Amino acid sequence: MTAKKNGDPEDGSLGVLDDAASVDTTGIGILGGTAQVRVTLPTEDDDDLADDGVVEGEVIGDLIVDDLTLPAAPRPVDDAPRRDEVIEAVVVDEPATAPTPEIATDDTAEEETAAALFLAKAVADRAETAAPIRASASARATTTPVQKTTPVQKETTMPEADGKPVVPAAARPAPRTDVTLTSKRLGELGESARESADLLTPDRLLDPHRVTKPEPEGGWSHLLYTLSGRRLNIGDGRRARERKALTARIAAPLAGGARFVPVLSRKGGVGKTTITALLGMALADAREDRVIAVDANPDRGTLADRVQRPQHGKSVRDLVRIRDDVRGYHDISAIVARDATRLDVLASDADPRVAEAFSDTDYRDVADVAAHYYSLVLTDTGTGIVHSVMSATLDLADQIVIVSGLSVDEARLASETLTWLETNGYAQQARDAIVVLNQSTPGTPLVRLGELEAHFATRARSVVRVPYDPQIAAGGTIVFANLLPETRKAARELAALLVEGLRAKAA
Repeated sequence: MTAKKNGDPEDGSLGVLDDAASVDTTGIGILGGTAQVRVTLPTEDDDDLADDGVVEGEVIGDLIVDDLTLPAAPRPVDDAPRRDEVIEAVVVDEPATAPTPEIATDDTAEEETAAALFLAKAVADRAETAAPIRASASARATTTPVQKTTPVQKETTMPEADGKPVVPAAARPAPRTDVTLTSKRLGELGESARESADLLTPDRLLDPHRVTKPEPEGGWSHLLYTLSGRRLNIGDGRRARERKALTARIAAPLAGGARFVPVLSRKGGVGKTTITALLGMALADAREDRVIAVDANPDRGTLADRVQRPQHGKSVRDLVRIRDDVRGYHDISAIVARDATRLDVLASDADPRVAEAFSDTDYRDVADVAAHYYSLVLTDTGTGIVHSVMSATLDLADQIVIVSGLSVDEARLASETLTWLETNGYAQQARDAIVVLNQSTPGTPLVRLGELEAHFATRARSVVRVPYDPQIAAGGTIVFANLLPETRKAARELAALLVEGLRAKAA
């Protein structure tokens, strides 16, 4: 390092320090009794950290050097210079009374070198003091999100640290205090995973080993249970299990509104009204909701004669008259008849002096009222399929039951009924229909039942055979509990198939 005397600047630099040729060299020029020093801190190539609000190259302070010495008191730690900032110290002329320092000559190069080394050491000490500040700034740069510039703000270039923008402390968002903590059950993915109250069934919650079994049904099972002092319970017998399983099929819930099921036949005397009564009794006996059977025969119907005849003499026409005044089920219960199975029956008009037949409009009015108070509405449509009520009956039908007798002509007419449905816009109802083969006479039928069942199985969804029963053949009131076991089982199987068909259509 070389020094020049006052007043002898050879390059016209007026004693201003030359720019450092490298990061660790400093040039000093002497003019008058003062010196101007410019120091650049060393910068690492892989560290471009800039602290909050500091712009590279900004002059942050003036340093007055008197007799080549630094200011006595250093700046606080928070104001310490960063490694990449420049300290520019300008020494001004002292007043005339101030002593003039001695200037080094060419013969005193060693003293000048020592002074420069002293100055460099002081700057290095400041850099070490600023190291904790740089570490804190680096931590903030890695955790503080970048503030986006809105359209009304002035866009500026943010300094970067480790390749990520650094946001000034004043621009950092305040911590959120409105966060609400919620707890969720393990495995819960959303609203679709929430369970409703109806899933809390006894079968799911109760320990089967601690629940007392009900008294078994069946001859041997009940005998063993009794002889063991009610300590040995092997469960129900086979027939009891089958009966309970059939009841569960009938009692299966039906979602949605009322379901309409017409019972059809093209020939009288095949037992259509009887099948309507048996089906209604089997449904009402096993289900918890309401079931009604409507006699929609345009002429005199006999459905009410097959159940307990109402003493008040009300009929379907009375319901048509008060349809606009019905306010609750009690208004309906004053018109219908109810048997022991809780089946409600709406009788047809039995007055022979009434000349006006039950019409299509009347049936729609009755159906509209019944849909508000019943889940299942069975309809005895009368003889034929082209009478005035049939159009409304088929339009509202959710499931169709077709009754056939066990003779050649009765079976052919039942098959032709399916053909008529298929060709008149009810093809799907025909394919989903249930065909009932009703034996109304005792003894072995003349036709081969296997052939009849095979034929109708190709055209309809299910085929059910109802055996002969003396109580039904007598033509009086039907008591469901007094029927033969085979008859009750056939009626219950018909009801189970009907419910399964309705549930399948709703799925």
